Amino acid sequence: MPIEAAKTPSRTPRAVVLGCAGERLSADERRFFASADQLGFVLFRRNCTAPDQLRALVAELRDSVGRADAPVLIDQEGGRVARLRPPHWPAYPAAARIAALPDPLAAEAASLGARLIADDLAALGITVDAIPVLDLPMSGADPVIGDRAYGSEPERVARLGRAVCEGVLAGGVLPIIKHIPGHGRALVDSHRALPRVAADRAVLTTSDFAPFRALSAMPWAMTAHIVFAAIDAAAPATFSRPVIDDIIRGDIGFDGVLISDDISMGALAGGLGDRTRRALEAGCDLALHCTGVLAEMEEIAAASPPLSPQAQTRVARGEALRLASRREFDRPAAEARFAELLAQTAIVATSR
Repeated sequence: MPIEAAKTPSRTPRAVVLGCAGERLSADERRFFASADQLGFVLFRRNCTAPDQLRALVAELRDSVGRADAPVLIDQEGGRVARLRPPHWPAYPAAARIAALPDPLAAEAASLGARLIADDLAALGITVDAIPVLDLPMSGADPVIGDRAYGSEPERVARLGRAVCEGVLAGGVLPIIKHIPGHGRALVDSHRALPRVAADRAVLTTSDFAPFRALSAMPWAMTAHIVFAAIDAAAPATFSRPVIDDIIRGDIGFDGVLISDDISMGALAGGLGDRTRRALEAGCDLALHCTGVLAEMEEIAAASPPLSPQAQTRVARGEALRLASRREFDRPAAEARFAELLAQTAIVATSR
């Protein structure tokens, strides 16, 4: 039977991460996940209403594929992008507010905030957070990145991004650096349309790509649905073998788990099955689909092969890092210091 097959230890999971529709799994979702046996799951606000409910959902998701270590992902950046919100979870500031602090206070705040977020996630069984944003917003760019970024100076963005990664890892959660190799020049929102970047490779190498190169040892990265005309004028990075091989794996040197951004976004063309195949054939380790619509997920699962041996190694390496990185901390002391640092951002803003 499909459920028994999904629980067979020797079966290799499919190279896809999927969402679900609501606060608990339906019987149809449970049967589908058992048969599809995708690597992991992604959560959105529609799935997150209260701690006990969310812990139960996370347990249900893992049970449906028969793997206690199935990755469960979330976007918990702070600011506009936060799936967990008050009253049950703290509100965290956007990256730009942390970046408004002077050095070295900004790095301390970035690390502390990330550590607190990771503590929230670990208590729910969530093991992967799509943070930090390493994009460098340029003048005139679409505001989709905006205050989610730590600024436009590559070295400082890398420094603050590293502090975030260290904080997340110390909480026993894996960070995803995004949106590799850079979303900051996009003139349109890739949720709605396909951005095209005309900057030449030399400019991109010393600016947009630089923060990702500095953090190339991180365990996971998420692609940008953007055409970089100087490298591949025909396909967005998610579908581009030249961008993935020459830039992400080559120039940047990233050798961790490469997951696509959501393949249902408006930047991409074609059916969902075709999008899935193109992302994986281009070199993504995983395709990500976020809507939780069962009919869409069935199409995607049919197009998803098992994880490649190289992807399996990368996933296992990340999980080993997650388990080895967790450190105990004094949450009340961390919260007090983080609040003290955030209070300084108001002082900084007033003095300008």
